[in-house]
Amino acid sequence: MADDLILVDCQHDFIDGTLACAHGEEAAAYLAAFLNAHPVRALYTADWHSPANRSFRENGGIWPVHCVAGTRGAALAEVFAETVQDEANRPSGRNTFRKGRDDEVEEYSAFGGVNDAGERLGDVASPHVYVGGIASEYCVRETVLALLASGRTVTVLPEGLAWVSEEDHEKNLADLRERGVRFFG
Repeated sequence: MADDLILVDCQHDFIDGTLACAHGEEAAAYLAAFLNAHPVRALYTADWHSPANRSFRENGGIWPVHCVAGTRGAALAEVFAETVQDEANRPSGRNTFRKGRDDEVEEYSAFGGVNDAGERLGDVASPHVYVGGIASEYCVRETVLALLASGRTVTVLPEGLAWVSEEDHEKNLADLRERGVRFFG
């Protein structure tokens, strides 16, 4: 089985929208280039919220409204559809795993995300996975921790990460390294 590249939440709201993160556009471009240069299978993840999601400030949470299902903010960055050479590695209902559908649960980890066929990311990911995406210290971190807990080997792509706080991003990378996560490059 080939290795997978899990692309965490490379969505417009995290790149240029309501929760835009530092290095978002660069991270997405790097990940698309990585897909073109390495024999991996792409598994995309996506926040997919209803307007009533409890993580939103207006509903009692801590975050601005983001990644509302069906909006531009929830869409994956076009760089993947436009520049990824292998059609099987472009975003589709088969390889995109949505999370955050339960309005009552804060779901940073994409491990339980589900594709259009009802498959869970944690059930289909390869034994060794590469991981990149947004945001390093939240959804990427929690996804990596869940993958480690499932017994997988994880290699993080530092150039393929974006972050909310650079200081917290650096702390996250140091902690993941101590937990045995590998780093590419």
